[in-house]
Amino acid sequence: MTPDRPGFSADVDRKLAAGIQSGLLRGLHAVLVSQGGSLILERYDDGLDQNWGQPLGHVSFGPDVLHDLRSVTKSIVGLLYGIALDRGLVPSMEAPLLPQFPEYPDLAADPRRMGLKVEHALTMTMGLAWDESLPYTDPANSEIAMELAGDRCRFSLDRPIVAEPGSQWIYSGGCVALVGALIERGTGKTLPAFAREALFDPLGITSFQWSAGRDGVALAASGLRLCSRDLLRIGEMLIAKGRWRDRRIISESWLAASFKPAISTGDGLHYGRLWFLGDAPAPAFGGNRPWMAGFGNGGQRLWLMPDAGLAAVIFSGNYDQPDASISPTRVWREIVLANLHAAEFRK
Repeated sequence: MTPDRPGFSADVDRKLAAGIQSGLLRGLHAVLVSQGGSLILERYDDGLDQNWGQPLGHVSFGPDVLHDLRSVTKSIVGLLYGIALDRGLVPSMEAPLLPQFPEYPDLAADPRRMGLKVEHALTMTMGLAWDESLPYTDPANSEIAMELAGDRCRFSLDRPIVAEPGSQWIYSGGCVALVGALIERGTGKTLPAFAREALFDPLGITSFQWSAGRDGVALAASGLRLCSRDLLRIGEMLIAKGRWRDRRIISESWLAASFKPAISTGDGLHYGRLWFLGDAPAPAFGGNRPWMAGFGNGGQRLWLMPDAGLAAVIFSGNYDQPDASISPTRVWREIVLANLHAAEFRK
């Protein structure tokens, strides 16, 4: 589609197509961008795809085709926790974590773990050993080992202590498994059921899948599948500070806290409450502007830049590839931000 808004260069879609045809942007399945709630870029391509590691073969992508979010799921779970907290259904951020799992009295009796709080799970600062640097086909990868362990909550809470709680960021699907469990215990609903009632139905999202482990429990860290336009709709709701069509979906205070840096990731970015945070050059604004994003294996992205009214969704098929972040990052920086005109959205 050709943008008809003054917010973007008229040939942004052509530039995206040229990047794909040249091979500089590879493995892309979908690219959608909205500004101020208006869709200004939408492209779909064909390619090989998976459902949580299971091959789906060659897929022709479009607005109604479900796609793995992988770890963008984590950011959605963070929103669900905020909604549940707004309703008084889950523990506060300062609540001790281990008492929420009374079935593990031996862990609760360990004085070294007494400092763990709910906030540490939501910011991945529990200080417990976790390694997802290995391929997700490797049973030694901590997320896969957690699923194979049978009791994912005990597995996540029982890891060796390597740092004081709150002092170090360690990427951990186990943290999100615990957050998902707290949501289910507090709401009395499965994670997919609460997501449908609290987030998807209010946004008009009717189609989704949530992969489950061998125990039937939804994979909070990476199991959600959504259509591209529906994930973009979530992004647009976040740009609107938690409102959708005059309805409050999630409190503005939760979003502000979620998008506030809690800890450095060690590679130039920061982390909030299950959201990556950074800044990027936005030439139309005369310098860098902050962004927040959900990142997922294979090049899945939900990018947000509130200063520019921007939400962007990128789906890709580069699962388990070490360079999977290159194409979505180039789309965001060299296609989206580089072709932005900010006059309408300048603060």
